[in-house]
Amino acid sequence: MSIVRRNVRLLTWFNFCNDFRTYNAIAIIYFAHISGSYALGIAVFSIAKLSSAIFEIPTGVFSDFLGRKLTLALGQLASVISIACYATAGSFTFLAIGGVLEGLSFSLFSGNNDALLFETLKQKSREAEFAEYSGRLSAMFQLALAISALVAMIALRWMTFRDLFWIAVVPQAIGLALTFFLIEPSLRDHSIETNVFAHLGDAIGGFVRDPKLRLLALASALGFAIGEAKFLFYPAFFALFWHNQALALARLLSHAGGALGFRLGGWLIRRRGETQVLVGASALAVAIGTASAALASTASPALSSVSSLMFGPSVVAQQSLGQKAFTDRQRATMASLIQSAGNLLFAAAALALGGLADWVGPRYALLTAETLGISVTYLYWRLYGRMARTV
Repeated sequence: MSIVRRNVRLLTWFNFCNDFRTYNAIAIIYFAHISGSYALGIAVFSIAKLSSAIFEIPTGVFSDFLGRKLTLALGQLASVISIACYATAGSFTFLAIGGVLEGLSFSLFSGNNDALLFETLKQKSREAEFAEYSGRLSAMFQLALAISALVAMIALRWMTFRDLFWIAVVPQAIGLALTFFLIEPSLRDHSIETNVFAHLGDAIGGFVRDPKLRLLALASALGFAIGEAKFLFYPAFFALFWHNQALALARLLSHAGGALGFRLGGWLIRRRGETQVLVGASALAVAIGTASAALASTASPALSSVSSLMFGPSVVAQQSLGQKAFTDRQRATMASLIQSAGNLLFAAAALALGGLADWVGPRYALLTAETLGISVTYLYWRLYGRMARTV
């Protein structure tokens, strides 16, 4: 079996296992109940992102030096332990420990997983197919979340919120086992400098020399921060209109739309190009999300799920542009730098959103976040204009 076929197949099922998280639809509500407030509840997510930001640089360099397969396995191990901590938590302290471990998992995956796929394809001179394969693999994340939401919707008839966390540990353990069967790509230059600071300096230099990459990095980081904060907070807003099992249904619809969007991502990029897809998807997502928050009715959760269709094409376009611009020697490190910035911005956005929700309520907090998303669309529009002038 060729390296492409084997690694793609294993990554497909790894992605499914990694995001089969039955607790996803109720996490913010569970965390808020354990900790006592929306602000502390969403602070768990902030801790995870801050932890990820701290670990991003060393883990990116770790991946470039010691390999994609080992980095992936360690990240999945951290994920297993993190969810177990959430499941046993009786106080904010244990939730925070779980957040730190989840952040470590994020940082080990960040940059590494895309680099693993890109190098797997490049080893067979098929790197031009990256957007197509990236969309297919990422669709498995959304499919897993959709199916896990369906499982949660059924399980909540007789199980507690805490039980949903324990259920999620099982697929995480299966995902860990799958990592041992991957083939390490042989493209990395093993003669790269052994000075970590020189390696990091070269990666930063790539952003300094390329203004388009800088703009993409800024837009990607800001878009991640606002988008992730909104998405994690949606259940608190949806709970005003739908309850328990219906919350799982809202997530099922959202992730089903996300899976479809990822599957269409490569096709849209072939027809329109990365930057046009970024601008269009971002603008439509902001418009639909704002309408959902402004409407504030039982239709809002369903309407909001429609915006998830835009998520997949946007992410695939960002990944494709980034992989084309990154160097082979610092591929994971450069992606980690972008993700680190996104995690720091997310921590600030999430805490602000949680605090605002405690003050004015979930609806107006979410409406504020949706409005701020316009800034991301503007940055993508500028990137589109800049790239069009260089063609």
